[in-house]
Amino acid sequence: MQTNRKDIRALTKEQLRNFFVSNGDKAFRGNQVYEWLWQKKAHSFEDMTNLSKEVRAMLEDNFVINHIKVDLMQRSEDGTVKNAVRLHDDLVVESVLIPTETRTTACVSSQVGCSLDCNFCATARLKRMRNLEPGEIYDQVAAIDNESRLYYDRPLSNIVFMGMGEPLMNYPNVMKAIEMITSNEGLGMSPKRITVSTSGIPKMIKKMADDEVKFKLAVSLHSAVEEIRNEIMPFTKNFPLTDLRESLEYWYRKTKSKVTYEYVVWKGINDDKKSIDALVKFCKYVPCKVNLIEYNPIDDGKFQQASNDAIDAYIAALDKNNIVAKVRRSRGKDIDAACGQLANKS
Repeated sequence: MQTNRKDIRALTKEQLRNFFVSNGDKAFRGNQVYEWLWQKKAHSFEDMTNLSKEVRAMLEDNFVINHIKVDLMQRSEDGTVKNAVRLHDDLVVESVLIPTETRTTACVSSQVGCSLDCNFCATARLKRMRNLEPGEIYDQVAAIDNESRLYYDRPLSNIVFMGMGEPLMNYPNVMKAIEMITSNEGLGMSPKRITVSTSGIPKMIKKMADDEVKFKLAVSLHSAVEEIRNEIMPFTKNFPLTDLRESLEYWYRKTKSKVTYEYVVWKGINDDKKSIDALVKFCKYVPCKVNLIEYNPIDDGKFQQASNDAIDAYIAALDKNNIVAKVRRSRGKDIDAACGQLANKS
């Protein structure tokens, strides 16, 4: 047996077919294995019951399946489910199932830790250990789909990349995972039911537009005032709002897809009229909607949820300017499962 066996899910279907041909077997075996890996979500080669023992042994000798394992599953009083997901190298990420009356949404991670340094986010306190592989992202979705069927008797309906990590800093693997999630050879979900949330990396937003992606785009904006945005998200000093605006205008020209702005209002930080006026102005650049998100504090520090009056002032100003805005209440508070702020408190 080889000591450095490759994760078999890194191979394309064509590469699998070629592997079997080069080992004196038929190419269609590659199709069978590919189906087991993605559509049937096999955890081991032993699961592949329509293959002979000899073929399964050959696969075992040459490859591994680096499948995730849900180490700990917590269910909230409101029905939210948080998974602590252990990876093959013993690192842990988190994913969340968020149910409503009409749908279930998977909030998934794209990195172990995060590449960025947003001061309000628990994940940013963890250094980035590595990017997740396409199969590890896919597995999170498949696991939540199973949980949705088990607990809510319906398949998963939506996916948001708002868990640990910055998806656009793991672009190739996120794109490959989405390709398999939306493929009829995978989970067969519509790309229109997938939202990729970014903290705002202009070059990569333009690349997504050039790649003609079919999923939706959300941007964690949190302030349209440059100095405030730089303070709460220090990495944005390299990506000024003028560059972000230009990339979003490019996105909309290319895709005709509305942008969603994710926006947390914090007490004493962005709960003033200047911040409200700046957001209204920024929202007029491209067709958009705004999600005002209830904050789940990570400590007793300076980032605390703003008053209801401040939220109402935002809603009134946005509504007056015909900008769609919704307030998103934090879910799974009793199990610390705020999507987009994933990481254990320490």
